[in-house]
Amino acid sequence: MKKLIVAASALTTLFAYAKIDMGTPFTDGVILQRQRNVPVWGTATPSSKVMVEFAGASVSAQADEKGKWEVFLPSMEASKDSRVMRVKEIKEGFFFDTVTDTLEVKDVLVGEVWMCAGQSNTECPIWGNSTRYRDGWGAMMLLSTKKNFVRFVKTARQPSVTARYDYKARWVAATPEMYELYKKGTTLPSAMGYYFALEIANALDIPVGIVDSSWGGTNIDAWTPPSGYEGIRQLDDVASLPLLDAKAFDAAKKKGGAYEGKRIYGGWVQQPAALWNGMVAAYAPMACRGLIWYQGCHNAGESERYAVKMHALYNGWSKEFRNSDMKLYFVQLAPWRSNWMGLVAAQNKFAAEEENAALAVTADVGNFDDIHPNDKRTVAKRLSLHALKNDYGFSTVKSESPVFKSMKVKDGKAILSFDNVESWYVYADDYSIVPAFEIAGKDGVWHDAKLQNVEKYGIVKGKDLIISSEKVPNPVKVRYMGKNRTAGTLFNEGNLPLGPFVGE
Repeated sequence: MKKLIVAASALTTLFAYAKIDMGTPFTDGVILQRQRNVPVWGTATPSSKVMVEFAGASVSAQADEKGKWEVFLPSMEASKDSRVMRVKEIKEGFFFDTVTDTLEVKDVLVGEVWMCAGQSNTECPIWGNSTRYRDGWGAMMLLSTKKNFVRFVKTARQPSVTARYDYKARWVAATPEMYELYKKGTTLPSAMGYYFALEIANALDIPVGIVDSSWGGTNIDAWTPPSGYEGIRQLDDVASLPLLDAKAFDAAKKKGGAYEGKRIYGGWVQQPAALWNGMVAAYAPMACRGLIWYQGCHNAGESERYAVKMHALYNGWSKEFRNSDMKLYFVQLAPWRSNWMGLVAAQNKFAAEEENAALAVTADVGNFDDIHPNDKRTVAKRLSLHALKNDYGFSTVKSESPVFKSMKVKDGKAILSFDNVESWYVYADDYSIVPAFEIAGKDGVWHDAKLQNVEKYGIVKGKDLIISSEKVPNPVKVRYMGKNRTAGTLFNEGNLPLGPFVGE
């Protein structure tokens, strides 16, 4: 028997308790991920039926005893058309069903969705109240960009001991009106995320959404969900730490930094899962393509474990977002007073081990006197190259920086081979053609070395690099950018820099 669905009128009082509430991402202006089934969720009256209608599709589910429900919209193609998602709560009857509550999510687009997370170099806004801590091009870009189909969510800073779902995304379009919001006190989105979204939108001409959850000075553990540590024995000490709220954390600090026999570290916002719980969990399992990530400074003191922690981060996010193919494109730390050699090696290791991850090298865009270099446009461009090549069919794009492959010694010279190189050139702002190489012999002492096969104007002859030093007649190993306050000046044919490395 086919039943009618009617709207409640006289029954309004009877079902006054009925109330649909949507999950965090689903507010006016939301962008849904194209070309995959899209989870949509929320709460309603316990045990009621919920129907979601969008783009010609109608799907329904039963709310559980706590009122939670979830449906899956079928795969859709990208669309800039502003459409309405209608969500109905239905009381089922024998002869007819009654609509007891209706909610509309307006101005919904379909395109590509990316998460964006990390510490201060992610958080660095497209426009901020500091000339230092904002993007260098942001003032020009923000006021000259009018793309209503490119939208951002800026998640407020909020650590939590448990996953919180009590906030709503605010989707803001990439138009000059964003500046008016800033003048009224709104924190603007990540410059890195802003430029990344524009690169993808310009290449594909479809809607792009970025969810920015970032906080300066935070460690990777705070962003990692507990599920990420499953099966990683090297991180049992982190996985077993108690999750502390602010009050419990302060009490533990007063007792010498221990809680229930376990040592705590850092501040409350640094505790494992504190920022995942407070700033990311509510978006999962939103359909998205992947995550762009810029973090590591705060973990520089444990570089020997950082690669494993990156695996935990990736494992946890991909599980919670139910996306086994989730992409993770992340940024190598740029040179500063420190060149982060240990941490960079860990980042390289993770990138080589995880097939769904790729690294954007920034050896040439650092600032020796500022840990926040303000060229985020180059950073985002290099991240976008990975997405264009790996996810969007731009097969001719060169996205990978050179990677050291092997070293051999001949006539006292080290001959270095690399992947991802067809040709080389050297460029520095002062026109120097002396890259920051060093060589060591068996004694392990590093000496400055010269690139022997570089020609006039920085053109390198051949695909291999030939390195030597008069002080090291029998080279054993070589390193690049090993000294602090050195910048990358070697590039492949795709204008992608060689990053710091040690080879032997």
